[in-house]
Amino acid sequence: MDIKKHHITAKEDKVPVKQKIAYGLGAMSTNVAINSLGNYTMLIYNVGLGISPVLMGIAQFVPRLWDAVTDPLVGNLSDNTRSRFGRRIPYIFVGAIVLGITFAMLWMAPRGWNEYATFGYFLVMSLLFFTAVTVFDVPRGALGYEMTNDYHERTRLFAYCSFIINIGAITTPWLYFIANLKIFNDEVEGMRYVGLVMGCILTLGGVVCALVCKETKLEQARHQDRVKFWDSVVMTCKNRTFLWLLAVVVLVALGFYFVNGLTQYIIIYYVYGGDKAAGSVLIGWVGTLWALLSLPGVFLMTWVATRIGKSKTVMVFLLVMGLGNTLKIFCYSQAHPYLILIPTASLSLGMLVLFSLVYAMLADICDEDEIVTGKRREGSYHAIYGWWFKVGIATGLLVAGFVLKATGFDSDLEVQTQFTLFWLRFCDIVLPSFVCICGALLLVKYPLTEKRAYEIKAILRERREAAGIENADSDVNTENS
Repeated sequence: MDIKKHHITAKEDKVPVKQKIAYGLGAMSTNVAINSLGNYTMLIYNVGLGISPVLMGIAQFVPRLWDAVTDPLVGNLSDNTRSRFGRRIPYIFVGAIVLGITFAMLWMAPRGWNEYATFGYFLVMSLLFFTAVTVFDVPRGALGYEMTNDYHERTRLFAYCSFIINIGAITTPWLYFIANLKIFNDEVEGMRYVGLVMGCILTLGGVVCALVCKETKLEQARHQDRVKFWDSVVMTCKNRTFLWLLAVVVLVALGFYFVNGLTQYIIIYYVYGGDKAAGSVLIGWVGTLWALLSLPGVFLMTWVATRIGKSKTVMVFLLVMGLGNTLKIFCYSQAHPYLILIPTASLSLGMLVLFSLVYAMLADICDEDEIVTGKRREGSYHAIYGWWFKVGIATGLLVAGFVLKATGFDSDLEVQTQFTLFWLRFCDIVLPSFVCICGALLLVKYPLTEKRAYEIKAILRERREAAGIENADSDVNTENS
């Protein structure tokens, strides 16, 4: 096949813009919810309510383990669903509503409870929240894998997705700032109102995704036998390409979640000497820059990926991340606080590329899997990927609580010791930089290239045409273009 033809997307493989936007809104709901929880849990429950960082580490660890159970179950359930509304859409619609409700409840912990009662409240609400996330996001993720058969259109779909995610992410870093406004007694009360409003927004984004996006593999799914849960898990975990990609993502995630939230602590207690109000402004600008740079970064990512391929693009930007994070040695500056925006820029671009292209790469892996198994199992792949990724996050969050405690951080002290301030910075700089370099090296020999992806596409098209189902599924996007 002529390499030039690799860059031409057939009409039937193009996803209508309105569906790309709707899919991005659904992804934004998940992203904003989980990132808000990750960024502000410790600040609200540890600093605001005085809960031990070790207890909070446990409270964040357990729901992620629960995810590890529910994700594969929901993924397999979605793959095997044959409702008149589709395999994915019913779960996305219901999950979006419950997601918004449970997100709001996370920040409603009653005052006056003792430490263990508050810990229990957060733990229970987290379990409910992450269950809602699973019901919503596993089918939503699987839906994205099957919306197009084209290698580059998948990159464009997830580029749209990332662009919209980061429009929403512009507001996320300012939630803590809003919660600290003088109209509230303190950040704990403020976050209750912020959480309620954000819960409504998250539900709206998810419902739009469910109502606008179309499934394109329904006809094929009706012709394939249901796959038993354990059989699907075993088949997925035997895919060498999948395990290769998974190793890269989990390694990088571990490196960053081991030091989860330390940047906010460093800004408040090292850069600003314990001034939460001043620190919250810089935290807001860090997050805003992160989101704003991701918007043009989407176009840069798409341009690079369509020229050198997805895996090489991820490899290059992991190296950019590693270098940028190392610059924190100089950019955590009390004299010039806003220097921290320099490493923020490189981390923003790197994370954008990694967590956008990984989904487009997983869609290619689902095609490779069909060559071997003859089945479409996007739900299982998204779920098993989520299983390992969330186990990594759970481990990272658990360790993060111990890391924070090991630095000697004391929430009762406005001014932390020099010992604490040094080790906060050391941990935040060294480990993430190291794992980025290791992840880049792992991608050097990644096997699923663009050429191989198009070879697989041609084989699958011939199979579907022979079975008489290619045109039936392709018409979904063509009619909506």
